[in-house]
Amino acid sequence: MKNRKKIAVLFGGCSSEYEVSLQSAYAVITHIDTEQYELVLIGITKTGKWYLYQGDPVNIQGDSWYNEEECIPAVVSPDKELHGILLMKGRETEEISLDGALPILHGRNGEDGTVQGALELAEIPVIGCGTMSSAVCMDKEMAHRLAGEQGVKVPRSYTIPREDLNLMDIKIKGRELGYPLFVKPLRAGSSFGITRVEKAEDLRLAVEHAFEYDSSVILEEMIAGFEVGCAVLGTKELMTGAVDEIELSEGFFDYTEKYTLKTSKIHVPARISPEKAKEIQETAKIIYRGLGCNYFARVDMFLTPSGEIYFNEVNTIPGFTSHSRYPNMMKAAGVSFEELLSRLLELSGRD
Repeated sequence: MKNRKKIAVLFGGCSSEYEVSLQSAYAVITHIDTEQYELVLIGITKTGKWYLYQGDPVNIQGDSWYNEEECIPAVVSPDKELHGILLMKGRETEEISLDGALPILHGRNGEDGTVQGALELAEIPVIGCGTMSSAVCMDKEMAHRLAGEQGVKVPRSYTIPREDLNLMDIKIKGRELGYPLFVKPLRAGSSFGITRVEKAEDLRLAVEHAFEYDSSVILEEMIAGFEVGCAVLGTKELMTGAVDEIELSEGFFDYTEKYTLKTSKIHVPARISPEKAKEIQETAKIIYRGLGCNYFARVDMFLTPSGEIYFNEVNTIPGFTSHSRYPNMMKAAGVSFEELLSRLLELSGRD
């Protein structure tokens, strides 16, 4: 027990996906082998305040974790020799050195490279995608450009910064892309702010809605077919989970569908041939490498009726409850939730 590695698990976050992070983090915290690892729980409030949480993990799941008795204000120390955090105890500070940090944060201010940058500045090893790959994968235009450079098919798209907003140009680009099309915030997760636009007269409202979530939006052509995903695990050598498939009865896989599955189903493994599944897995590896991903990520793609594979996006910190897509893809490949976490933390000891 004395030789346990000290790993910080970051949860919450100043993000619209705060609640999702709490569920993922609770599952991770309660399934890590604490005989091998000493967990340091770092909670981040919706307003961005960091605390060392010393209470029962069950309170994280129910979002009742924050209280003055069990929380100590904490900051990342810039001291590279410490590679850890500082606890603010009144006029005194206490140092905690860390062997690694596992951010279980979804969306902006957690999955976009900002937190990873703070950790890397302090030379705290990040168990997950680093600053650059996190930022690149969050930016839909940049991610598509780099995936395209790897020879992967990507949807046609058009990016609009708020300062360059011109409704006439948008209508022209919409006509060029064809309808239906998707309007998305350039940098947002869990399908927040996304609208499927069926006709030109609905385009303006969709763009305005997307601007509520980011300072730039992207118009993207709709790819016929269905969405498939692939879990990737590893640093030097990569492992992939079983390919999954999203079956939709209507609309698209928005935030509500992701967490309720009211009108959709997720099939693991996907109802495709072994040969096509293998091709999707290999494409996922190409994207994972090309976008600089590390440790783990979920690569989402589209499979057209003619069998073509198109890149959609990479989730650098996918949902991590025992029933989330990433763990379920790994489970279908023979890796249990507990073993998945063990393998992930073991990777941090090899680099």
